[in-house]
Amino acid sequence: MEILTIIALCLLSYLIGSMPTALWVGKAFFGIDIREHGSGNSGATNTFRVLGKSSGSAVMFLDVLKGFTAASLVRFLNFIEVGSVRCVNLQLLFGICAVIGHIFPIYAKFKGGKGIATLLGMVIAIHYLSAVACLLLFLVILFSTRYVSLSSIMAALAFPIFAIFIFKSDEPLFIAFGVASAFMVILTHQKNIKRLVAGNENKAKLLKKHRQPDQ
Repeated sequence: MEILTIIALCLLSYLIGSMPTALWVGKAFFGIDIREHGSGNSGATNTFRVLGKSSGSAVMFLDVLKGFTAASLVRFLNFIEVGSVRCVNLQLLFGICAVIGHIFPIYAKFKGGKGIATLLGMVIAIHYLSAVACLLLFLVILFSTRYVSLSSIMAALAFPIFAIFIFKSDEPLFIAFGVASAFMVILTHQKNIKRLVAGNENKAKLLKKHRQPDQ
């Protein structure tokens, strides 16, 4: 029975992560398909680039909430002690399912974003100190360079460093997850890395008023 419940929550986590918030915001408020503009990605980064800071911030918040909600589903399992190793492991499992849902959303023909905000949300639910440190680093780099992709990459790379050396985490799977996440972010941002190296990566419009994209 426990296994069936866990499997059901894994599926629910995937469905939560699959909600294409960028796609919905673009169609509801701008009448556009975000995948047909900018990088063609339906995540917070492309939303910042195409629709501006207000829409980008809203999408980022909702994507973070998806990961947080999925990782928090463990609280519905009365056979799991909150804070235990098993609890953390299940939070990782549910959170990863949500990230997979964000990257491959069933509601959007399996073409989604890169999962950074959803990843942040699950980390907030599991180890909020590491999440806050990564978020602060992300914001510092973002407002210094206006590169959302660079900010995401650096925050992801810093995550296992913060967890291991600053906050002294001793959860083996959490540490392994941190290292794996850093590699995943690098893999999903290969095109961005190439553009950053070439000097033609687009910058986010953080302070300028956004103009609606041509339709």
